[in-house]
Amino acid sequence: MSSLRLADGRILEYLVAGPESGTPLVFHHGTPFAAVLFDPMVEAAARHGLRFVIHSRPGYAGSSPQPGRTIASVAEDVAALLAELDADRFLTVGWSGGGPHALACAALLPGRCVAAATIAGAAPYSAEGLDWLEDMGAENVEEFGAATAGVEPLSAYLGAQADALAAVRGDQIAGALGDLVSEVDRRALTDDFAEYTAAAFRQAVSTGIAGWRDDDLAFITDWGFKPTEIQTPVSVWQGDQDRMVPPGHGRWLASRVPGAAVRLLPDEGHLSLVVDRIDDIFADLAARLA
Repeated sequence: MSSLRLADGRILEYLVAGPESGTPLVFHHGTPFAAVLFDPMVEAAARHGLRFVIHSRPGYAGSSPQPGRTIASVAEDVAALLAELDADRFLTVGWSGGGPHALACAALLPGRCVAAATIAGAAPYSAEGLDWLEDMGAENVEEFGAATAGVEPLSAYLGAQADALAAVRGDQIAGALGDLVSEVDRRALTDDFAEYTAAAFRQAVSTGIAGWRDDDLAFITDWGFKPTEIQTPVSVWQGDQDRMVPPGHGRWLASRVPGAAVRLLPDEGHLSLVVDRIDDIFADLAARLA
C-alpha cells in the first residue's frame, strides 16, 4: 500500500500492480469497499497491457475523510494520483458504487480519460423516469431510507452494519448480504472471490464508517456533473439478476449517456458480472486505446 498527500492535506491510500509501462486502469471500488487487490483482476488488466490502479475513497481505511464530498470530487483525487504516477492518459472502470465515480472521471477529465466503463453502476438518485429503489434487496432499501432521513439515522444504521462486517469471513459473505444476493450471485461467491470480498469489507470499515456514510450521501445528492453531457466513450455493463443495483439503473444509463456501448446481460448478477466478465470488460476498454 502506498500513500499520497494531497494538496488539501488529506492522505489517499492506493495500490498499483501490473506492467509499469502500461496505461493506468483506474478501478473505482464499490460501497463499502476499499483498496484491496484481487489477483484475477490484476492478471486480466495485465493481459491487455494495462496497469491496475485502485485507491480507497476518502474515509475508507487509510484515506482521510472528506466530509461533504460529491461524486465529482473524485476527479481531483484521480488527477493527483495520475500526477504521482507520471501518467497522462488513463482508462477507468467503476463497479457498483464505483460506477458513478468512473462516470465523474469521464465527465470531468475529458481527453485524459480515454474511455470509461460501469459495472452494475448506480444511476443518479433523482434520475427522471427511474424508480431508484425498485427491485433492490431489502437491506439497500433500508440503508437508503436511513440516508434520506439524514446523517444521524444513517450513521446509526451503518454503525450497526459495520460491526457485523468488521470480522466477516468469506464463508459468511452470502449470509451477510442477505436479500441483496440473487441465486447467480450466490454461485459466484467461490472461495477466492468470497475471501477477496470479505477482506475488502473488513478493510472498508477498519477505521469507521466515514467513507461508507459519505458515499451514501453523495449518491442521493447532486453528483456535480450530468451523465447526459458526458462526451468520453462509456460502456455500461449490467446484469438483469442484480438485486444490489437493479437493471433499471443500467438501462437508464444506457439510454442517457451519449453514445454509450450497452452490455445488458440476461443471466448475470452484481457479483457474477465481475467473476465471469472482467476480462471482457478490460479488453473492451483496452481496445479504446487504439
